[in-house]
Amino acid sequence: MTSVSAGDVAGRPAAPPPSSKRKSVTGTRKTVAVLFLLPAVVLLGALVVYPIGYSLVRSFLSDSAGGGFAGFDNYTEVFSDDGIRTALKNNVFWIVFAPTVATALGLVFAVLTERVRWGTAFKLVIFMPMAISMLAAGIIFRLVFDQDPERGVANAVWVGVHDTFADASAFPKAHPGRQSPLESAGGGAFVTKDPVRAGVPVALPLVGVAPDQMPGSAKAAKAPAADPGKVTGTTWQDFTRGKGVGKLGEVDAAELGYPGMRIEAVKDGKVVDSTKAASDGSFTLSAKADGAQLRLPGSNFREPYNGVDWLGPTLVTPSIILSYVWMWAGFAMVLIAAGLAAVPRELLEAARVDGASEWQVFRKVTVPLLAPVLAVVLVTLMINVLKIFDLVFIIAPGSSQDDANVLALQLYRSAFNDGRPGVASAISVILLLLVIPLMLFNIRRLRREGRR
Repeated sequence: MTSVSAGDVAGRPAAPPPSSKRKSVTGTRKTVAVLFLLPAVVLLGALVVYPIGYSLVRSFLSDSAGGGFAGFDNYTEVFSDDGIRTALKNNVFWIVFAPTVATALGLVFAVLTERVRWGTAFKLVIFMPMAISMLAAGIIFRLVFDQDPERGVANAVWVGVHDTFADASAFPKAHPGRQSPLESAGGGAFVTKDPVRAGVPVALPLVGVAPDQMPGSAKAAKAPAADPGKVTGTTWQDFTRGKGVGKLGEVDAAELGYPGMRIEAVKDGKVVDSTKAASDGSFTLSAKADGAQLRLPGSNFREPYNGVDWLGPTLVTPSIILSYVWMWAGFAMVLIAAGLAAVPRELLEAARVDGASEWQVFRKVTVPLLAPVLAVVLVTLMINVLKIFDLVFIIAPGSSQDDANVLALQLYRSAFNDGRPGVASAISVILLLLVIPLMLFNIRRLRREGRR
């Protein structure tokens, strides 16, 4: 009686005995794999594990030359120092607003670009800032938010809109000169010392405006001419370049009028008539001005609107967050668009067939289906803003850097500017502790998605 092997019964040869040297799925021996991984492990240990360990140890040492054990003194100082507490508050502000706004914009862009033919081109434009380094973006937005409207794009637009609805003064530096018939009336206005009379020309000389700053519409001043029954006069720049040139209080050939200067006739505190000077500075008021005092309102002389102080103590952090959103909204859009491409269209069409509006489809179907992707994007951006340094360091001017301070910037300042490596190490450990839960959340989420 012969024995039958398992291979004979199955009709195929028996499996060979297992080899003592097992190979991986790709056919690579474990020893070879370890040898290839060894350089990466060494670099990882030298560049990540060692610095983390050293920072942890250094955070418990004092900042003195000997570097003796300081216990938790450095951590206590982190939460008691006013500058560091400001950095903590700003980091909370960053975590709450920057990732939320960037993710929300990315979601809106991803959904809307699906409905337009040029969606790919739009996505390319929105994603392009990601190709710019933080350093370059910081320099760009430092110029964008410059206070001077001649250089700062934000203020140039803001001032342009403001001046569309509010007249800007062309003579902010003008004021009465010596022997002038005008005197201060408060609020930046000037008024004639004596009442004026119909038929008697009035001279209102001013100085203080540089010739190259005079409006382009200004023409050579014209001496006032008498007009019976009316109050006439001239307001002009009573200054001629050159020593001993021209006569004070008289219109000279080289002197320019103040075009658009507003003149009011005031009686008993009430304005009875008003007008604006012509391009040569001449003006005419009706007989109502007879016996009144002429007033040049303060609106003629107020400083021109100079825009918003974007990088001042109040708005510096929101302005920097705006520049961050400009860079990272494209990143959020690309990831969300990839998730949106995997959403079953049958569900969206079924909701529309059931009578749901586009807003209801977006809010109750699209967003819930994209929730895993939105969570990953949001947490990734949270990790990113916890380490934000470049934009704050470059955009915030020295006068506002304390108000825009964040933990990563404070770490740099404590280590290199203040000579406090112990405090800097404590800040780095705190940053690590804040980042670890977010990283674990992301890893768990990605693994869960991979198992589906």
